Amino acid sequence: MSGFNQGRIHSVETCGTVDGPGIRFVIFTQGCLLRCQYCHNPDTRDPDGGKLVTVDELVEEIERYRAYMTSSGGGVTVSGGEPLLQPEFVREIFRRCQALGIHTALDTSGFPDFVRSKPVLDHTDLVLLDIKSFDPDTYHRLTHVAIEPTLHFAKYLSEIGKPTWIRFVLVPNLTDAPENIAQLARFVSKLKTVEKVEILPFHQMAAYKWEALGYDYALKETPTPTPKQIQKAADIFAENGLSVA
Repeated sequence: MSGFNQGRIHSVETCGTVDGPGIRFVIFTQGCLLRCQYCHNPDTRDPDGGKLVTVDELVEEIERYRAYMTSSGGGVTVSGGEPLLQPEFVREIFRRCQALGIHTALDTSGFPDFVRSKPVLDHTDLVLLDIKSFDPDTYHRLTHVAIEPTLHFAKYLSEIGKPTWIRFVLVPNLTDAPENIAQLARFVSKLKTVEKVEILPFHQMAAYKWEALGYDYALKETPTPTPKQIQKAADIFAENGLSVA
């Protein structure tokens, strides 16, 4: 069977409410090139892990939840890991969903191969783009990759008119520097299709996964941001004309 019709996933969530509008069927793909210090799905890193599934199998399961998605204004979100490491597979999932009238959302870092990734957007209704920092040094320290591909991807989404939500994880003593947030806000404010910015507070809920996998978890002493810290970040985005959730 061709790579267009099968791929590796970690798991699915049948009634997700945090990865796009409405109630969503969320597919977590396997494999990621980033090594984010706060990753809450470190078990999705290995591209050869997870399980092999076909698009037909996924669509059959998706259709069982179609009524919930339709009534709530929801749809299907492909997250990860990093979906764009399997672009042909994800494109086919989205093509099939759109043919059924189901809304599609892509949750991505925007880092993988740009040329291979572009066709996925033909069948993507909404992009949830994770921009984890704006300062290049902080971004690299946090993810172990460069920020430039993500910024290029963000600009392209704006150029083609693709609806976008920007996601920013607020990590005390790592991504919370006011100037870092302000630089990101200024960049995002120039993009034409950003509907809102989601500030995601750092949490420790994945610490047990890191321990179970034997990975060194550098943020085990990092606190969850306070409401005051979250509001301060939200104010910076709002000052740049951005809607914040």
